[in-house]
Amino acid sequence: MDIILLISFCFGAIVGSFLNVVILRLPEEGRSIVLPASHCPQCKNLLHWYDNIPILSYLFLLGRCRTCKKKISIQYPLVELSMGLLSLGLMSRFGPGMDFAAYFLFCAALLVIIWIDFYHQIIPDSISLPGIITGFLFALVSPTIAWQDSLIGLLVGGGLLYLIAWGYFLLRRQEGMGGGDIKLLAMLGAFLGWQALPFIVLASSLSGSIVGLTAMLIGGSNMQTRIPFGPFLALAAMGYLFFSDQIQYVFYLYLSGALF
Repeated sequence: MDIILLISFCFGAIVGSFLNVVILRLPEEGRSIVLPASHCPQCKNLLHWYDNIPILSYLFLLGRCRTCKKKISIQYPLVELSMGLLSLGLMSRFGPGMDFAAYFLFCAALLVIIWIDFYHQIIPDSISLPGIITGFLFALVSPTIAWQDSLIGLLVGGGLLYLIAWGYFLLRRQEGMGGGDIKLLAMLGAFLGWQALPFIVLASSLSGSIVGLTAMLIGGSNMQTRIPFGPFLALAAMGYLFFSDQIQYVFYLYLSGALF
């Protein structure tokens, strides 16, 4: 089993290297995520295979391009390491099989969403809309989640954030939440079921508020500062994916009054 875990980590890191390309190119309309081959974003020189080894090449090159010596963004090894660890965690939780494959794609999509929303404050429909369909189709054949829970999750997930966004607009007369967040929560509900939504909404709202208030205090930002909400939704969903049993148990204790 140890060798399987090691292979899963390496596989995840390799996929993470490709995700870096997706993060860089997908927001640019009409740009291919396949061609041209990997190259330095500064000097445009193509990378040799030995300069494109996930994590290790960044460490060996000390974070600089071999050709132009410009700094390479820390994003690259972070995405590779993150996807490697996510793959390792998924293999430990689900073992090899359909659940691993489906939730591997799910986590890869969330990782791309986190970085694109962080940089550009957009959540691409090309990820969230197919993700909604894929999550529901997965529920039709998976023993992990019932298709009814998935269907309710995607309908309630999308509808819940829509109501929140609509209510905010009525109160403030300005848009406080983008349509991308609504589609993302529908995707999360499709993959994880409606049971995940209370935790995801609560955890993402709490963490987003803390980060937003901290940014205001440190940077002197005003209340109009836009903080992308997608990363908080995605991170909360990942937390639920790996710790759903513990989270549901805490909710049970809370509802039964055992925590007081």
